[in-house]
Amino acid sequence: MTAAQADLLIDRPEVTDGAALWRIAKDSGTLDLNSSYSYLLWCRDFAGTSAVARSADGAPVGFITGYVRPERPRTLLVWQVAVDAAYRGHGVAAALLDGLTARLGAGHGIASVETTITPGNTASERLFTSYAARHGAPVTREVLFDSGLFPDGPHQPEVLYRIGPLTPHSSH
Repeated sequence: MTAAQADLLIDRPEVTDGAALWRIAKDSGTLDLNSSYSYLLWCRDFAGTSAVARSADGAPVGFITGYVRPERPRTLLVWQVAVDAAYRGHGVAAALLDGLTARLGAGHGIASVETTITPGNTASERLFTSYAARHGAPVTREVLFDSGLFPDGPHQPEVLYRIGPLTPHSSH
């Protein structure tokens, strides 16, 4: 754990964090930015399957939004991961992912993690492949949504990463 991680609290998001999560996502430069309203809803309706990293003063400096797939109740789909520029490169995203999956492994029996990554997003590729390696879980990849499915102009394909099965002791 780095000094930056030691000063952070991994917590559940609250509705009052929605604006900060929207700003962090907007400032990331890589995420598809959702409406500010959606981040407020996410912090209300999916707080249990999401996580926020807080600095010593309680301000959000990173987040993961996710949900349990209705058809696969032991699978966490990670929607977005973002870290404030001042905190990048210190393992904050990995700490968020480890903390969230440990919480959900214990509470919900999560056995696998899914996420989608666009080709060339090396930071996300590294985050999820290193997570799989730390937890001894295999990774499979396949195109989930091809470019032609997106109605709002050019969009890279979204590649589905499936990580699992996680063993009960590996998700902490």
